[in-house]
Amino acid sequence: MIVAGLTGGIATGKSTVAAIFQQAGARLIDADRIARDEVRQGAPAYAEILAHFGAGILLPGGEIDRKRLAAIIFSNPAQQRLLEGIVHPRVKEETTRQLDRIRQEQPGATVILDVPLLFESGMNCGLEEIIVVYAPEAVQIRRLMARDGLTEAEAQARIRAQIPIESKKALATRVIDNSGDLEHTRAQTLEVYRQLAMQRA
Repeated sequence: MIVAGLTGGIATGKSTVAAIFQQAGARLIDADRIARDEVRQGAPAYAEILAHFGAGILLPGGEIDRKRLAAIIFSNPAQQRLLEGIVHPRVKEETTRQLDRIRQEQPGATVILDVPLLFESGMNCGLEEIIVVYAPEAVQIRRLMARDGLTEAEAQARIRAQIPIESKKALATRVIDNSGDLEHTRAQTLEVYRQLAMQRA
């Protein structure tokens, strides 16, 4: 089994690349989905987040309003660290459980760990392969403004709450450039998958 970390910056197109890997046959572990499950109503992390941030972050049905919480943490690094301290350890535990299950079910699998904050959370440690989905910061800002209806200043604040994309690119073992069209991205992703599968063999 080979395990590769997949990361990028906000609005670089990491989810698109993750989907291409999955379609090609990789087993995908989605840390963002795990994080969403860990903060659902009734989960232990939910109670901790509510105790710290208060009921003002809740939607009418009682679930956490992710957009409202994001607006708080992206303007306050201390609050961001506190939230990460609640969520990241639980994501790591569940990721390990899923990896163990895949190892038993499909020992020859190519596993993609899709982790937006791979370096920030320390989940890059011990990985042989780290794939970074890259787009220049100007492209990130443009995409983020269009996707989430943010101002340029808001988009910049969210991008700057993460390690700069150029720094992530320098730490990668493989880079997929997603600043062009989808077919170019797909071709690069399938080539990386082929190379990973050859290592596995």
